[in-house]
Amino acid sequence: MAQSLTQEQIAAVTDAIFIGQKIGAIKLYREATSASLIEAKEFVEKLEAELRLQYPDKFTAAPSSQPMTAMIVIAVAVAIATAVILVLVSRAAP
Repeated sequence: MAQSLTQEQIAAVTDAIFIGQKIGAIKLYREATSASLIEAKEFVEKLEAELRLQYPDKFTAAPSSQPMTAMIVIAVAVAIATAVILVLVSRAAP
């Protein structure tokens, strides 16, 4: 599908990736190609990986660390749930 992009469209998608706007890059790609969300996401992620290897100094945003973010969210949720349970148990005890 990349063949259907003009040089300007490729530059716009690439620029969005360089500044850390992956969602914007996906949107630009979808508008240019009528690709599905999954196809656009896969294309942008593959392009980002290639660009990070070729031009690591051009990135203004660090690589996404979604797995670590998810682990932090889960840890916070478990801590809150534990605190709520402890409060409820302490109120129920005579």
